[in-house]
Amino acid sequence: MGLGQMGWPIARNLARKGTGAETIVAIDADPARVASLSEPGITVTTDRDAVAGADVLVLCLPDGDVVEAVLFGPDGLVPRLAPGATVIDLSTIAHDQAVRLGEALEAQGFSVLDAPVSGAPAGAEAGTLTVMCGGTPETFAAMSPLLDRIGTQVLHMGPLGSGQLTKTINNVIYDINIAALAEVLPMAVAMGLDPERLASVVTTGTSRSYASQYFVPRILRGEFDEGYPLAKAYKDLVSAAAVSIGRGFPLPVTAAATATYQMALLAGHGARDKGAMVLPFEAMLGVKVRAPSG
Repeated sequence: MGLGQMGWPIARNLARKGTGAETIVAIDADPARVASLSEPGITVTTDRDAVAGADVLVLCLPDGDVVEAVLFGPDGLVPRLAPGATVIDLSTIAHDQAVRLGEALEAQGFSVLDAPVSGAPAGAEAGTLTVMCGGTPETFAAMSPLLDRIGTQVLHMGPLGSGQLTKTINNVIYDINIAALAEVLPMAVAMGLDPERLASVVTTGTSRSYASQYFVPRILRGEFDEGYPLAKAYKDLVSAAAVSIGRGFPLPVTAAATATYQMALLAGHGARDKGAMVLPFEAMLGVKVRAPSG
């Protein structure tokens, strides 16, 4: 369920690497999206009744509220599943919500893995995602052959909720990297450094990271619309803040990165990718971190 940038290539890999004896149904609420998708071995539909009797339900949805509605809402999928079915949630949602929803499913006799993924749409297409799983060892062992079709790193992180907690930590470290680039690169340019030469250093020197290698070339070209939108990705920092507040863990660097994120959102860049965090700093300092042709 959920056939967006991640869900559809995941569904295709589940089918392409399957046993041939399975029935695979791919569902999305958007009729236009469903009409545009086709793959041998997959039934693509908007009809939720097509999952009737399913042994495994895989979710790849935008946020926790959508996951909850799809499972338990007025037209929820839970009553349609086979008794004892397994629910694998690849969505990225808050740790506490993952635990609550998982426990509600287990109370009805279902097995559950919270299994968010990392690797971006390119990893979903290639089947090279990292899959971080929370749940019982038995459920993880039973579902590992299925998850091996979509990822090259399929890891059992611990009990229910551990997958989401791991994903939150991974994403927050990533966000901190991008926030640091956003505030420091314009300062460097304002001090007279050449953007392209500076980019060569931060993408190859000791400060290099996946964030710099992905976003800095795009910032130089003035491209801010290729990645996951800021407004949607903000949920990762909200999840980290919830953990911090609920358990009293101080996260000062994360809080600072969150403020940088919020600056970009308040400046109207929510529909753009995380690289757009550089734009408010450029505006404040009156510079552009661009290559001559960017």
